[in-house]
Amino acid sequence: MDPSESSVIDTPFDAALSERYLVYALSTITARSLPDVRDGLKPVHRRLLWAMRLLRLDPAGAYKKSARVVGDVIGKYHPHGDQSVYDAMVRLAQDFALRYPLVDGQGNFGNIDGDNAAAYRYTEGAVDFRPTYNGEEEEPEVFPGLFPNLLANGASGIAVGMATSIPPHNVSELIEAANHLIDNPKAEDSAMMDFVSGPDFPTGGVLVDSRDSIAQAYATGRGSFRLRASISVEKEKGGGWHLLVSEIPYGVQKGKLIEQIAALIGDKKLPILADVKDESDEKVRLILEPRARTVDPDLLLESLFRLTDLEVRFPLNLNVLDANRTPLVMSLKEALTAWLQFQIEVLVRKSQVRIGKIDDRLELLDGFLIAFLNLDRVIEIIRYEDEPKSVLMEEFKLSDRQAEAILNMRLRSLRKLEEMEIGRERGKLAKERDELQKLIESPARQRTRMKRDLAAIKDQFGDDRRTRIEEVAATREIDWSAMIEKEPITVILSQRGWIRAMRGHVALDDAETLKFREGDALATIFHAQTTDRIALFAANGRVYTLGGDKLPGGRGFGEPVRLSIDLDAEVDIVELMVVRPDTKLLLASSDGKGFLTSGEATLAETRKGKQLVNLRAGAKVAVVRRVAEGADAVGVVGENRKMLIFPIAELPELARGQGVTLQRYRDGGLSDAIAFRLADGLSWALGGESGRTRTETDLTPWRAARGAAGRMPPIGFPRSNKFG
Repeated sequence: MDPSESSVIDTPFDAALSERYLVYALSTITARSLPDVRDGLKPVHRRLLWAMRLLRLDPAGAYKKSARVVGDVIGKYHPHGDQSVYDAMVRLAQDFALRYPLVDGQGNFGNIDGDNAAAYRYTEGAVDFRPTYNGEEEEPEVFPGLFPNLLANGASGIAVGMATSIPPHNVSELIEAANHLIDNPKAEDSAMMDFVSGPDFPTGGVLVDSRDSIAQAYATGRGSFRLRASISVEKEKGGGWHLLVSEIPYGVQKGKLIEQIAALIGDKKLPILADVKDESDEKVRLILEPRARTVDPDLLLESLFRLTDLEVRFPLNLNVLDANRTPLVMSLKEALTAWLQFQIEVLVRKSQVRIGKIDDRLELLDGFLIAFLNLDRVIEIIRYEDEPKSVLMEEFKLSDRQAEAILNMRLRSLRKLEEMEIGRERGKLAKERDELQKLIESPARQRTRMKRDLAAIKDQFGDDRRTRIEEVAATREIDWSAMIEKEPITVILSQRGWIRAMRGHVALDDAETLKFREGDALATIFHAQTTDRIALFAANGRVYTLGGDKLPGGRGFGEPVRLSIDLDAEVDIVELMVVRPDTKLLLASSDGKGFLTSGEATLAETRKGKQLVNLRAGAKVAVVRRVAEGADAVGVVGENRKMLIFPIAELPELARGQGVTLQRYRDGGLSDAIAFRLADGLSWALGGESGRTRTETDLTPWRAARGAAGRMPPIGFPRSNKFG
């Protein structure tokens, strides 16, 4: 076989791959995913509407099966899967998907619940008739319709390396903005906000962005819009109330939204919400019942907006194909200007085509008038000449079309009345031609005509806004503890890390009566509330947060706390306590480093917790203590039994760190540390069963600068080297 005839091409793989991928990318961008700024349609939608036009599916025509339309489209214009084409057609008929549906569907075309349309053999459709400017019976490159479809109905699509997302708008507002641009083509982008106040979604809802935010998105062609459901607080007899959802955000399926809310109730993630009911018919009607009438409606609303799709963000990426089929992100003004330029072009070309047809008709009418003026001679030629056409053309200087038209005239057209009608028609056409010629030659007339045509579109399709615009602040941080029913609990932690919470405040003196697993014993017991956040401090410097309402019940021995957090078994638990944002804590490590921190810095909402203390090799967290109110001094005692007192002002307050040296050691490390009021002195329990305590108020011998070695403690200081 001749190598030149081989179908195998010898080329580098990366070059071949790059070339073919580029072709594919350009195809998806220009022929599939992005809409054209001129008619707002993607190729599949344009081909669907064109196929419907050829099937004569105008508003006055009968419905036809969708299978017929889909078959024509994939057979003649769009060589892709039938399901994707049918889905595109279904969307054109859904009044909850398109602000101004382009197809009138008969049958099951889906619903806002998220149910799919019926199979295409069961549905039928008809489309508004919008002829092209030249009437070609071929697939058009772009539709010339005057309706501002791109911005009125919006579009979305994903191509290779780019995407588009355009929300729907109110056609009345768009036409007002277009009229302003016709009169003021150099208007600022910000001027568009005087006419287009924001997107107008078919499902209504409430747009809660500020005017400045919306204006910025329109000026750049990029941004997003916060869209909320329309919700009202309905009062009930007896002082109760419930929330009524009458409109949901665009693109949210009602069925999935209900499942989402029900999951919050079932998982107890929103305890102030009791139930959700769907009472919808043709209109959306969801009932949300609070747990109690005392629940704050604003808190419930904010929680629902944060946790569910009752509030969504709709992206704006006004990426379209311009008149040269080049992808470009446009501002709102640029998109409207490009559409108006195209409409002016269509107006001129339609006028030119109409003048051509008028000229053709005038040519025939001139021939008819010649025939009437020479009627006897014309009849004689037709009766007696073998080639009457050529004779007529020669004798009366007629064109081929004129002669052919005269020969095809019926006898009844020879009456006097017909001659008068031809004269009137000719005068009417000549006047129309003159007006069209003036229109073509005058940009001012074109602008006037465009405004008149747009007014007719507004009268036909204009309606009130469905989406309200109400600026609100960003969703505030929610105090989730406000949703938890406040109840007293007693938290118990064993030495082996088993945790439980008994209902009520059990007397702490009765701790000896508590039961533990064999070989286990009490480590910590304290009173708390179900709304409290409980911090667990580990020897490796990490801190974990437990919700008081999430702790295991008090029956039995509880559960290992390590089931709730990611804490290795070999890492000791140093402390467990209730912390609040305003709590002050003293942290110290075994190598004598330490610092102050706030309760807010200790909160960590994940299982992994967070690193609070950075430890040197071999060191571990030894002390976690609350700082008493008014404390102005820190006491430190080492394993060498030396004690040091220094001002608390010498300690830094950190959100995370290693801290500074508290006390210097030659051997051993830190044993204990405490923050206290110097005027109150230090107190510790005396040995034995006397229950007495000793307080040392004169601490002058032990006061020194932070980082000193210290000296032996007062007589009677506990042998455990702990402040107690």
